[in-house]
Amino acid sequence: MSHVNQHKNPSAVNRPGISLTESQEFYKTWAAGYDKDNVNVNYGGPRATADRVVELFEGKTDVRILDVAAGTGLLGEALYKVGFRSMDALDANDNMLALAKEKNVYGRLIQDFLGTNRLDIEDGEYDATVMSGGFLEGHVKCDCLEELIRVVRPGGFVVISMREVNLRKVPEYRNLEPRMAALQSEGCWEQVSRDMFPDYCEGEEGIMFVYRVC
Repeated sequence: MSHVNQHKNPSAVNRPGISLTESQEFYKTWAAGYDKDNVNVNYGGPRATADRVVELFEGKTDVRILDVAAGTGLLGEALYKVGFRSMDALDANDNMLALAKEKNVYGRLIQDFLGTNRLDIEDGEYDATVMSGGFLEGHVKCDCLEELIRVVRPGGFVVISMREVNLRKVPEYRNLEPRMAALQSEGCWEQVSRDMFPDYCEGEEGIMFVYRVC
C-alpha cells in the first residue's frame, strides 16, 4: 500500500507557544504534504515575493540569491518561474531540503538554522537574501537580521515576507520593526519599502519588507 500523507493545516505550525524543537519535528512529518497543503490554503507569499524581487533588480535576473528558511523550495520555484537561475537554499530541516533539492532550482543546499550563529557563507556573497514564511512562532527570531545583512553585498537587498498579524500576535515579532529601525540607525541597511498585500496565506494579509544593504 502506498504511503498516505497526513495533511496538515499551516496554522498548526504557527500556533501560540510552539517551540523551535516542536516546529522542526512538525516539519519532519509534514514535508511530503507541505506543497499540496499550501496550495490548498492559497499560499501567495512566494509568488508575491518573487514578483517584488524582479522589480527590485529591474528585470535583471543574472544575480545571486539566497532563499532563507527555504523549506521545500516554493519561493525558489517562484523565483525560477520569473527568470532567476543562480539561487541557493538555506533551511534547518533536512526533510524539507531533500524535497527542495528535487525541484532542481537551487545550486547549493545549506542545512543550518538562521540565528546569531555565523553561516558557512562569505560576507557579501549574494545580491539578495529572501524569506517568505520564516517569521512564525517557534521559527527564526529577530536576532537573525544581522546575518541576513552580512551575506549580502553593499547595494543588495533583503526581502522578507510574513503574515502581517504576526507583528502583533507573536511576542517575539513585536520587536521586529524596532530592531529593523535600529539597524538602519546603525548604518547597516536602509528601508526601501514596507508594503501590505492580500492573500498571503489562508486569506490573511501579508507584509513585505525590503531593505537595501549599506
